[in-house]
Amino acid sequence: MVKEGALANRCPPGGQEGVIRLTKILQHAPTNLDVTRGPERPRPVAVINPMQCIGCTLCIKACPVDAIVGAPKQLHVVIEDRCTGCDLCVPPCPVDCIDMVVQSPDLTGWNAWSPTLALQAKNHYQTRKVRILREEKDLLKRQTSKAAAKLKKLTLEKPADSKELDRKKAIIQAAMARAKEKLNAPSN
Repeated sequence: MVKEGALANRCPPGGQEGVIRLTKILQHAPTNLDVTRGPERPRPVAVINPMQCIGCTLCIKACPVDAIVGAPKQLHVVIEDRCTGCDLCVPPCPVDCIDMVVQSPDLTGWNAWSPTLALQAKNHYQTRKVRILREEKDLLKRQTSKAAAKLKKLTLEKPADSKELDRKKAIIQAAMARAKEKLNAPSN
């Protein structure tokens, strides 16, 4: 919220009490929960219907706390203790096989969360962010290594058309420079 300017009133799972706490921390004027993002409600947990799941992995990619596990073209399962009930897995599901099941029928918003659950959710979210950054860097390293091998191979070739060879080398060198820049960029 601080870095990207997101409003503090866009978290239905935290409810109005969550909005109040966030605006206090951010030193913003108090505001009401943005109900266009969803109403304050009892805390739900995602449940995947195994008879409908096609294993597309779109829900896995959408989950901000890595609460969904599975493999491509295999059944996915929600780790109930990790699910925050944010609903972000529901819209990308192409077969509508995810239901949100209420876990705290008598408690809504912030009151449906214990401090321990809130801290665990925060930790899972941060761990996911670190994992995604690591995976992106690993991918860049692999791509850079492949590009270097391709460049070396091009350098050893006897050019039939030296202009074409120079063009290919320039493209690969530019891609490697961009990858190196990304790898050396500070992490958020």
